[in-house]
Amino acid sequence: MDYSSLILLVLAGLGIVSGNSTVTIAMVVLLLLRVTHFHTAFSWLEKYGLTIGIIILTIGVMTPLASGKISISQVMESFLHWKSLLAIAIGILVAYLGGRGVTLMSGQPIIVTGLLIGTVIGVAFFKGVPVGPLIAAGLLSLLIGRT
Repeated sequence: MDYSSLILLVLAGLGIVSGNSTVTIAMVVLLLLRVTHFHTAFSWLEKYGLTIGIIILTIGVMTPLASGKISISQVMESFLHWKSLLAIAIGILVAYLGGRGVTLMSGQPIIVTGLLIGTVIGVAFFKGVPVGPLIAAGLLSLLIGRT
């Protein structure tokens, strides 16, 4: 029995039941890669998938600035409001945690499984988004003292 495919199928089912298309689409794509025996894609995705995902996420976040919906004056005003300053500080902290998370995940692959399961559960049942593994790994690295 192919347990990897079974786990992917269960996770896809969780995505469907919870109404989370992100989880469902990701699991179905991975299942299709397994079924079509396109196994060379896995090593490529492991190597570049995270970077590509972060690039796409950054493009999505920066689009309002690029499209002109957020002006330079609005950006400058963000340095004058306490909520914006707090948002900047939180952004710095999260970026730092994400960096620690990448280091921990690449140095201790055994941790990745737990982080991924927790992230999928968070996405499927708590309306989260799948950027959690990096930040979760960063928090974990602070707790266990690893970088």
